[in-house]
Amino acid sequence: MRSKRYKTNKQLIDKTKVYSIDEAIEILQKAQKAKFDESVELHCKLNIDPEKSEQQTRAGVELPHGTGKNVKVVVFAEDPALVQSAKDNGAEIVGGEQLIEKIRTKGKIDFDVAVATPDMMPKMAKIAKILGPRGLMPNPKNETITKNIAQAVAALKKGKVNFKSDKSGNIHAVIGKISFTPETLKENYEVFKKALEKAKPGTVKGKFIRSITLSSTMGGGIKIAN
Repeated sequence: MRSKRYKTNKQLIDKTKVYSIDEAIEILQKAQKAKFDESVELHCKLNIDPEKSEQQTRAGVELPHGTGKNVKVVVFAEDPALVQSAKDNGAEIVGGEQLIEKIRTKGKIDFDVAVATPDMMPKMAKIAKILGPRGLMPNPKNETITKNIAQAVAALKKGKVNFKSDKSGNIHAVIGKISFTPETLKENYEVFKKALEKAKPGTVKGKFIRSITLSSTMGGGIKIAN
């Protein structure tokens, strides 16, 4: 059963209307708030065939104002210098084969994003079926397979967002918090959208982004003109 707050907020949204990003942000911030600082989420429906591997969309983008969320980063590396570099730049978990084996046997995931050095990837095949379905397997397209561990971890900590199309051909991403200023949310949105458009697969013809919906963690979706 929906809460009174949800029903009140729903009345602010005209489901037959497509809003500008400024209008959508205004509605989100005008709505009754939850007891925590809700995230602002983007949900994009793409003109792709998710069954075709060459049309799967994956990339990363550094939001100018971050997401407002503390991202927990794991780094798979064994070189002592790179291990230290990962820790110095804020990675919460750093390890090599022992960490891979621990994840393989326990299946426990307690991080938001994974970074790995190229030499670790063959060893990570053991946990590909655990990380893959969750979108956590490192990938060169979003620069999470790299020798430059310091740069990768620092970017993620500052607000870099990695995105990947799901089985339905949709992209979901957090672009900030309700407490952000309207200008800050709009800038994050515009930077994210530009990065998504740039990630359009070469085999996709015509309009790439079919629709965009903006919402808060506990709020209803607002269709945005794109």
